[in-house]
Amino acid sequence: MKNKIFSISLIFFFLIIFLVFYKGLQNSNIYTPDLEIKKNIPTFKAQIFDTSNEISSKKIFNNDQYYLLNIWSSWCVPCRDEHPILMELKKNSNITVIGINYKDNKKNAQNFLNQLGNPYKKIIVDQKGTLSIEWGAFGVPETFVIYNKKIIKKYIG
Repeated sequence: MKNKIFSISLIFFFLIIFLVFYKGLQNSNIYTPDLEIKKNIPTFKAQIFDTSNEISSKKIFNNDQYYLLNIWSSWCVPCRDEHPILMELKKNSNITVIGINYKDNKKNAQNFLNQLGNPYKKIIVDQKGTLSIEWGAFGVPETFVIYNKKIIKKYIG
């Protein structure tokens, strides 16, 4: 009798384990961030790249104007790949390109810009990476299209 109860409980236990794993396999754990964002830009104060002055987001972004905010670093290989595109966008008078230099050495970042050109009207320093997190960035490079102080599109990579 004890053998029969043990066998039934063992089968029941394995059946429950099987159902849990089977259900887990059906759920996708791949996270894909929402690229269509309609939210206000974060309010912040940050250091300007080429000076020790601080600037607030209110002085950078105006209404009725398109902005491209690009988060980049000199150590980021994809940032080098996308840089020629940003240089082309700089020539467009309908959009202003703003950069956030993410967790970078200032000298390396300056060498990066000297070597490849500076597409940014303003560059903000994000040494700790907290400002990029406020924007909703997961890494570098990430780019946000902004209009009327709202993020309207996000590009990852």
